[in-house]
Amino acid sequence: MGFLLTMMELLAALILIVLFGLVSLIVFEAYRRRHNNAHVGAPAIFEDPKSLKKVPCPYIFDPAEKYLSLIIPAFNEEHRLPGALDETMNYLQQRAAKDKSFSYEVLIVDDGSRDGTKRVAFDFVKKYGVDNVRVILLGKNHGKGEAIRKGMLHSRGELLLMLDADGATKVTDLEKLENQIHVVARKDDHHGDSAASDTTFRISDIPLVVFGSRAHLEEKALATRKWYRNFLMKGFHLVVILTAGPGIRDTQCGFKMFTRSAARKLFTNIRLKRWCFDVELVFLCKWFGIPMLEISVNWSEIPGSKENFYSKLKSVYLSFFFMQSHGQDMQFFRL
Repeated sequence: MGFLLTMMELLAALILIVLFGLVSLIVFEAYRRRHNNAHVGAPAIFEDPKSLKKVPCPYIFDPAEKYLSLIIPAFNEEHRLPGALDETMNYLQQRAAKDKSFSYEVLIVDDGSRDGTKRVAFDFVKKYGVDNVRVILLGKNHGKGEAIRKGMLHSRGELLLMLDADGATKVTDLEKLENQIHVVARKDDHHGDSAASDTTFRISDIPLVVFGSRAHLEEKALATRKWYRNFLMKGFHLVVILTAGPGIRDTQCGFKMFTRSAARKLFTNIRLKRWCFDVELVFLCKWFGIPMLEISVNWSEIPGSKENFYSKLKSVYLSFFFMQSHGQDMQFFRL
């Protein structure tokens, strides 16, 4: 019995030491973020592989030129990106062939990759044309949140979809999110179902966000994952509720669709560049009163994930502290 108590005391002391170290790290990180809110990345550009000229990207405040923009952040994705892009482009081309009014663009945001990601991306630009596939180069690695922010701010679509470079979610599932946006937007349209609505209604003008969700897979995941991953997941869910409030069960699925109006509001105000920017999106949606929907999507784990135990643990704690910077600067939100 005495041995058991000693072991428990040692374990408790170890946990306290780890927590103290993490809290110290997080306090330092929060302080650094508060005093370095400016996004000091390279100017967003895309390149025409035929002329090799660097051309400024359009901006989110410009009128939409495409119906759908797909934003794919990529950091060292030389091996996983080709398969995901092949599947994505096949779907988009088939849909465009059936529906002549359907227009699209794919924005690959190279987040300072050190492998052949840029080469792979430009191979697709050469194959499908710079009007349909574009590459934004960030120059150096900033993080997934910043890569998506740059892609969103320089896209041309009425609807904007963020999706991961690994193809973990089937691209065809975007129709689930898209259809839900149209249903809700039509209901909220002030013109109702009148004839005038058909000529004045634009989906891009209705602020809406749809989160792809893997929550329906959670029970199976709990039974197959390591105990510490389940512990971190539950801890993360608790922290999300404490920071951003309830409403979205799966904030971390990398498959989210925004109307242009919602993207304009959210991605001109988002602060976090790396961990937990998804939680910040939930927080900002609630702050600005942007309706959020959650739709189940198919998802499969693709080998090669860059997440590890440390990054997951850091995500749990940083999400709790990210509101510190927001709390200091609410008055600076762009309305």
